[in-house]
Amino acid sequence: MAGLLNEKGYVKKNRKDIKEYVKEGYGRIAQQEGLCCPTSSCCGSTNQAQDISKAVGYSDSEMSAVPEGANLGLGCGNPVAIASLKEGEAVLDLGSGAGFDAFLASPRVGEKGRVIGVDMTPEMIKKACANAKKGNYRNVEFRLGEIEKLPVEDNFVDVIISNCVINLSPDKRSVFKEAFRVLKPGGRLMVSDLVLVKDLPDAIKESIEAYVGCLAGAVMKNEYIRFIENAGFKDIKIINQSNYPVDAMVCDKGINNIADSVVSIKIHAIKSAN
Repeated sequence: MAGLLNEKGYVKKNRKDIKEYVKEGYGRIAQQEGLCCPTSSCCGSTNQAQDISKAVGYSDSEMSAVPEGANLGLGCGNPVAIASLKEGEAVLDLGSGAGFDAFLASPRVGEKGRVIGVDMTPEMIKKACANAKKGNYRNVEFRLGEIEKLPVEDNFVDVIISNCVINLSPDKRSVFKEAFRVLKPGGRLMVSDLVLVKDLPDAIKESIEAYVGCLAGAVMKNEYIRFIENAGFKDIKIINQSNYPVDAMVCDKGINNIADSVVSIKIHAIKSAN
């Protein structure tokens, strides 16, 4: 991936291949069993993953309910907690990683429901499938695919959840259009993500670590909401907005003084039944 970097180690202005770097970075995270900086040797522990998850809204009981290794500490919110999942519903998790949110959704939809996780990283899919087998989750499946082109039928799921993943996509418009396509009429979108309330310095926008840490791909909050509106969603509401521990996601100690630029939001939207 050296061709993506300039002499300072930043991403070049032409970032057509950035998705491949992100895929590679998250593949390493899957193999190293926890939150890591894919461009360096620093890696977090299981305790760090739990600390981050607790800080963004997961309870101790939720973290202990999933198989070991499912929670990698990569989220910025708890979409399952606000999704109001119901027995028998079909749920789609965009960027499902090692399966943390999918496994939490599983008992809420029950035996008559189903949970589908989609992730573009083969290592994550392999890890999630192993976790599903370990935890005997019979109503959960994982599919390799990109969230800009979902391997899911039209009008197929009742609820879409996603946790700090859409930021990683260089084509957020397509992500929300695809989400709209696969949702049933009357279906719900519930996502947690990082957005900007102030512009980021160029050094952050072009940092590889900041990309994999969900920062460099962040857009302004109003722009993010506009993507959802333009996809066709209605009744768009920001359920919660809070500060996020930015330092936990980027190991580049030279990147600082940006905490007031980035916030974590939880958004709810509906695909109209009409």
